[in-house]
Amino acid sequence: MNQTTTSLLKSVVAGATIVTALGVQAQTPTGPVGDVQAGESKAAMCIGCHGIPGYQNSFPEIHKVPKISGQTAPYITAALQAYRKGDRKHPTMRGIAGSLSDQDIADLAAFYAGHNPGVTAPEQPKAAPAAVAALLEKGTCASCHGANFSKPIDPSYPKIAGQHADYLYVALKSYNVQGNPHIGRANPIMGGIAQQFSNAELKQIANYLAGLPGELATKPQSRFR
Repeated sequence: MNQTTTSLLKSVVAGATIVTALGVQAQTPTGPVGDVQAGESKAAMCIGCHGIPGYQNSFPEIHKVPKISGQTAPYITAALQAYRKGDRKHPTMRGIAGSLSDQDIADLAAFYAGHNPGVTAPEQPKAAPAAVAALLEKGTCASCHGANFSKPIDPSYPKIAGQHADYLYVALKSYNVQGNPHIGRANPIMGGIAQQFSNAELKQIANYLAGLPGELATKPQSRFR
């Protein structure tokens, strides 16, 4: 990708970020308010995967399920809504999300957002190897996910520092899938970014991000301790 195209992509990302941020601010007062205790009582369907450290999913390939304790509530809300709508294609998650009301989603998001308290990522991450630093710059990753990849500039974007490498790799690849009714994620911003990279480069990015200290965790529930 030449410099002009890369600069254009940065402008598109920045513009879309502003629009998204304004949209979140406008919608927050009228959306359902999440209740942490209610979310805990509704999390039984979640803990069978997200409450077991190292638990693996086999669709579309074997990878660890994501850490969601400590994730931002707006991102969890946006992700569940995308599964429910079908913008994120995953049979199990669509079935679960489809059974949830907007209030259920808000409650679960509130519960998991506060489920890893007292953990703060360093302001500056460890330096990336030169090759990886170039990939991160090319993808303008910090412009959305924050300098330490744990402080996204929009709360509907995920924290990604310390997330499982194999999950990040599968997620990044999914944005490149086109026209498949069973696999893929519809997100024009991430689609435009991910398509710049080979799978080997996406894996390099995922491995670096996974090695950073972050604010995400898999917190076992009592019956899994």
